[in-house]
Amino acid sequence: MSHLKTVQSIYEAFAKGDVPTILGHLAENVEWEYGIVSTNVPWLQPRQGRAEVTKFFQSLADFEIQKFEPKTFLENGDVVVVLIDLEGTVRSTKLRVVEEDEVHIWHFDPKGKVSRFRHRADTFQHWAASF
Repeated sequence: MSHLKTVQSIYEAFAKGDVPTILGHLAENVEWEYGIVSTNVPWLQPRQGRAEVTKFFQSLADFEIQKFEPKTFLENGDVVVVLIDLEGTVRSTKLRVVEEDEVHIWHFDPKGKVSRFRHRADTFQHWAASF
């Protein structure tokens, strides 16, 4: 399976709430939200390993997604970049987050597993909606 097809299947699994399938595409020691410091936004926290990534999905319980549209896929070697339109509401605050062209960056290891992942998002908007 190409890396692009893997990412597409991850998004299909995400739409179904199929976390085990997503985790199956991740390297055991995956770096999730690599290269950032804590943002105080529960779903935008750096995490290390599959077990920690499970906490990412748990944190989304407070974020109701109304629109999640991966629209542009770019692949080069072991990296896939995806532009996504996202709209959601933080349940606890009832505040909305609207992202146009949020960027997801997927890095793959030689075994075809996701070794690093990162959202490039408007973290201030996510933070402001969370409190």
